Amino acid sequence: MFLIGIGILVGLLYSDRNHQLSHTLRSWGWLGIVMAIVVMMLFCVTPIPSEGLLIMYLKVYGIAPGILYAWLGSTLSAVIIFFVVRTVGTPFLRRSVSAEKWEQISDWVERRGSFGLLMARLLPIPAFVVNYAAGVMPAVGLWGYTWTAALSILPYYVGASLVFEGIMKNTSLIFVGLLPIALVGLAGYWLHRISTKRH
Repeated sequence: MFLIGIGILVGLLYSDRNHQLSHTLRSWGWLGIVMAIVVMMLFCVTPIPSEGLLIMYLKVYGIAPGILYAWLGSTLSAVIIFFVVRTVGTPFLRRSVSAEKWEQISDWVERRGSFGLLMARLLPIPAFVVNYAAGVMPAVGLWGYTWTAALSILPYYVGASLVFEGIMKNTSLIFVGLLPIALVGLAGYWLHRISTKRH
């Protein structure tokens, strides 16, 4: 999945080497924006990394709009996953998520509710795995599930966008962008250690 994500990023950047793709997408106006949100949404319901799309959105639309469109797509994908897993049920997901990861997420949610789910989203577990696992838990409501998904992805998107801007224009922004990513990573590592010690 990681290699597929890298391949998509390389393909997008190569196809836009003369900025033709960027100009075309911007010329589509609202249709292009809606398509960007939908494509990000479709990517985020799969294990395929979506960083390539995020970088492309930053390149085409700029920092703030690029983050917004990627964030909307990611949040909508989480809501779709919620309703899909409530229909599919637990057995399929139990085969898709390792017992250890499932237990870590369940433990945080059962102990602390929505705040525990937010903490679980900081664990070193792919976001789509947490979405699928949390979606079938009876204790997790739609509101708590949605706001934690929407909030937890923002530091990474903001950090990644600042790193991108630093590479393209101002190198000092690279270190600023790495800060929120590093903080989330350290928080996830610390929470993982706590969760592991309990078991």
